[in-house]
Amino acid sequence: MTSSAPNTIELRFSNIGKGGAEPGKTVVCPFGVPVDAFLESFGEVEGGLAAVYVNNEILPLSTKLETNCTLEPISLSSPAGTMIYRRSLAFLLAIAARDLFPNRRLLVGHSLGHSYYYTFADEKKPENADIEALDKKMRELVRENLPISCGYMAYSDALALFEKNNQTDTLLLFAQRSESKVRVNQCRNFADLYVEPLVCRTGLLDAFKLMKYGDGLLLRFPGTGQGKTIEPFEDSQSLFSVYREYKQWGRIVGVQSVGQLNRFVSERTIQDYIRIAEAFQAKKLAEIADRVYERRDSVRVILIAGPSSSGKTTTAKRLSIQLQVMGMKPIAVSLDDYYRHPDEAPKDQNGRPDLECLEALDIPYLNRQLVELLEGKEVDIPVFDFKTGGRKVRGKPIRLDSQSILIMEGIHGLNDACTPQVAREKKFKLYVSALTQLNLDDHNRIPTSDNRLLRRMVRDNQFRGTTAAKTIQMWSSVQAGERRHIFPFQDGADAAFNSALDYELAVIKFYADPLLRSVKPNMTEYAEARRLLSFLDNFLPIPPQYVPGTSILREFIGESEFKY
Repeated sequence: MTSSAPNTIELRFSNIGKGGAEPGKTVVCPFGVPVDAFLESFGEVEGGLAAVYVNNEILPLSTKLETNCTLEPISLSSPAGTMIYRRSLAFLLAIAARDLFPNRRLLVGHSLGHSYYYTFADEKKPENADIEALDKKMRELVRENLPISCGYMAYSDALALFEKNNQTDTLLLFAQRSESKVRVNQCRNFADLYVEPLVCRTGLLDAFKLMKYGDGLLLRFPGTGQGKTIEPFEDSQSLFSVYREYKQWGRIVGVQSVGQLNRFVSERTIQDYIRIAEAFQAKKLAEIADRVYERRDSVRVILIAGPSSSGKTTTAKRLSIQLQVMGMKPIAVSLDDYYRHPDEAPKDQNGRPDLECLEALDIPYLNRQLVELLEGKEVDIPVFDFKTGGRKVRGKPIRLDSQSILIMEGIHGLNDACTPQVAREKKFKLYVSALTQLNLDDHNRIPTSDNRLLRRMVRDNQFRGTTAAKTIQMWSSVQAGERRHIFPFQDGADAAFNSALDYELAVIKFYADPLLRSVKPNMTEYAEARRLLSFLDNFLPIPPQYVPGTSILREFIGESEFKY
């Protein structure tokens, strides 16, 4: 862009919809003009306009523009727009709950399919009438088509507001904030802490359902690319029970929000909490080992699977130790060693080897070896060299005796098509994922995918020299693979293990912060980097040296006592 006259700025429109400005069109406008003054220039955006990229940063439509910039619309049907829609629905529900139940705190919890799970802080289950009233109030707010704006409040005014509204977890976050003005989202007479952009009007939020579930309720919404269609609810009781158990544990130890965690850091009692968190996780692994031991007469193979950066490898190593305590002899085998040569692997839609599909593994060879092992024969387990793309057939010889048990870890472990020649009763399936129970505050949750993305970003930089931008770039492809190959099989597991540690993001911040700052505004990954930086700003840092050497977190930050 060329320089503009004093008190004016230049805007360029990119990737606009049908009937909008000409691609690459540049206009000169006054300094401080809001984005929504140019809505017509964006044309017809599929599904509606959610927000806008301003120099690769996602910002609300009420943003006042103060520099030369490129503007690109964000459709509600896009992945970014879908997340904006969901956060906006959560904001709408918060308004309805405050209007109907001013003396009760409605707390957002974890995701469950295309839903968010909510409970009341007083632990009283909502009645059907409560849920019907919330649904009615939300739809009234939608019909009123109220504006949702983003603005600033003085620090002292924000404190007074959140104290008046009994938003105690939000108030705790202010111990980590020192800016003189606080950014908030506002609608009518309701304000909430700004975390990320919301849609510009309540009238856009007409696709949702509320339903009773567990001790609370579900806020249901359309899936990505589903328009306004809300698909039939698919329950996942095994994951829900893990979440519920960890929520109960968080309530017992007094850490359910980031502000409560920060208080332990500031009071210098965080090391005690870390020891408790690690001990609780070890207890859960011991319980899983007990379940395996109970079936020792039939189970010969433990199959471990989970999404990217869930800590499967360290989980396998620590479970192995627990099994040895009971006299069993675990032998670790990686499914990665059964990859075909990339030239033999199926191709994806872009013509590249698809190493995430089941057929990328040599399934017949794997099962032939498993059958031989279960018959008591000695087998040479292959070793795959990812640098050369070849498999060393003569790797390490192993044999199973009466006390031996195989531990196999890999993304397809829970899929019976991976081990069709091993009888179901001989397999124990373990699903592993990082299911954080921590919230930012009452109304803003921490997505488990963010936790795993930050883990992977740090690990890949530490051990593979991968930049943060590269990790962000490939993350959507990783998630697509998880939806195809891992999540459909999670409910078939015999047990689920939560590898998340509620203190870990405060440690990961130490490593991730400089990596994210290396992503610059002229890079397409900048929006995600800025979002993650803003999210991590809520955490007081925890020194990495406080993390035990056997912690799952060491798999990602380094200096683990285990060898990988």
